[in-house]
Formats: sequence, C-alpha cells, structure tokens
Amino acid sequence: MGRPKLSLPLRRERRDTPDGDFVDLDIVDGDKGKPTVVLLHGLEGSSASGYMQLMLRGLHARGWTGIALNARACSGEPNRQPASYSSGDYRDLSWFTRTLEGTVCAVGFSLGASVLLNFLAKEEAASRVSAAVAVSAPYDLALGAKYLDSNSFIARRYLAHFLPTMKAKALTKAQQFPDAFDVPAITATTRIRDFDHLVTARLFGFASAEDYYAKCSAGPQLANVKTRTLLLSAADDVIAPPRLPGDVGSNSMLDVLLTKKGGHVGFVGGHAWNPKFWAEETALAWLDKAIQT
Repeated sequence: MGRPKLSLPLRRERRDTPDGDFVDLDIVDGDKGKPTVVLLHGLEGSSASGYMQLMLRGLHARGWTGIALNARACSGEPNRQPASYSSGDYRDLSWFTRTLEGTVCAVGFSLGASVLLNFLAKEEAASRVSAAVAVSAPYDLALGAKYLDSNSFIARRYLAHFLPTMKAKALTKAQQFPDAFDVPAITATTRIRDFDHLVTARLFGFASAEDYYAKCSAGPQLANVKTRTLLLSAADDVIAPPRLPGDVGSNSMLDVLLTKKGGHVGFVGGHAWNPKFWAEETALAWLDKAIQT
C-alpha cells in the first residue's frame, strides 16, 4: 500500500509449466556472475505491486537479476487450468528454481511468503536456494481468515479489495470448467473462509477450508526449513498475526525480526515527501550479508 510505481527495464518471459499451464515472469537482468533473486507477491498481487517494484529496483541497483514470478492468473491473463494459486502451492517455484544457475535467493511477501516457507520446508529443490526472506508471512492461515471475516474496519477494507477480484476470476473460470465451480455459492459468498472452502480447497484437493489452512499454514513447517531465512513481521499485523511456534528459536537457519509497528507489508517510515520503505531495504541488506557468509 502507498508504494510508488517505478519505471524499470523489465522484460516479460512466459514459461510453460509441467502440468500444461503457464506462468509469466517479469525480469530485470543483472550482471553476469551476480545472484538471482526470485520474488513472490501476495494475494491478488503481481509484479506491478509496489513492494515488488521496489525490490526489483533495489536488485537492479546492485546489478543482481530480479525475477518476479507472477502467480497463475495474476499476470493480466487467465491461466489454463481450473486452479490458479494458493498459500501452499509451491509447484511453480519448485520447477522454476531448478532451471536457474548460479547463486539463487528468494523473497516472498504475504501469501508469497507462505508459498516460499512451504517450499523451503517441504521440497527437495529448496536446497537450490541459498538464502530467503519472508515478509509478513501468514503463519496461521485460519487465524488470518478469521480476522478478514470479522467486522473490523481494516478487515472490511482488505476484503473489499481482494474478494471481488477473486470471485470474478473464479466465475470466469466456471464458464470454461462448469463442473469445478459452484457458481451460485461463489456468487453469494462474502467471506474469505467460504471462498477458500468453495474454491481454493476444492481445486487443490483439500477436504475443506480448515483442512487447507491446517496443511498449508507456514508456522508448523518452520522447524523443517534448512535454508537460511529471515522472517520479517510486525507485531501489529492483524492480517497475518506473527504467531510463531514456541520452538522457532531452535532452528539456527531462521533469523526472526519482529518489529512493534509495520502492519501488513507496511513498514513505511520517513516523511510523506521522503518515505523510507524499510522492509524492502532490510530484505536487500540481509541478503547482501547472507550470501557473503
């Protein structure tokens, strides 16, 4: 929120996926021999999201290659399969990282951070990643959904921003795959939990929204992360409350940075005429150090 749109030397590349779909990559090319950083956006975001643009600018300034991996159906064109993306679906990150050479890092924001942490904890290909940063990760998906479905002012704003586009995409897909979608129920839903039950869980093979939340929440997976990873969250994040498991400190691969303020993918300081986007700056500085040690 509030981040500027930047002019960057991006090039778009489309890659076909192993399951017959496609993903669009927006790439800023770096210098030969320098690291490549894969960026994962949040719910209904894209490479055009402000935080993604700032990360790409920071990588470009360092001469690193930045690759914004647009989630399926988030690059401006519907994807081919009924399912698009979820908080735990790391398939595209997995096969794509296997194609990269040299030093590879990854940064995820919000839902993208959840995808990244699930990947790091569960997938053999995660060994390809030298260092990672998870910004405002939803460690407990059920808790986040419960807040979004509450009647608070902030929750209503977030839901009004995301849910209409999610429903519109699902209803468009229903025209192509009518047996995969319950159109009347999707049309009527006003809650994120119901959408996840009707669409996300159903399309990704979960028994219910609760089953999806339990199996894809990043918090319980953190003990299995074997890649050096920065977990960056704010104590006042009501969308993705930083409820980390009590034993998170036992994993020496995790650096936990919990700030008092920052909200959800916020962390904006400075002044209106000279804002400082602290999360992106911190992520870049941490990666600088992590790949040198």
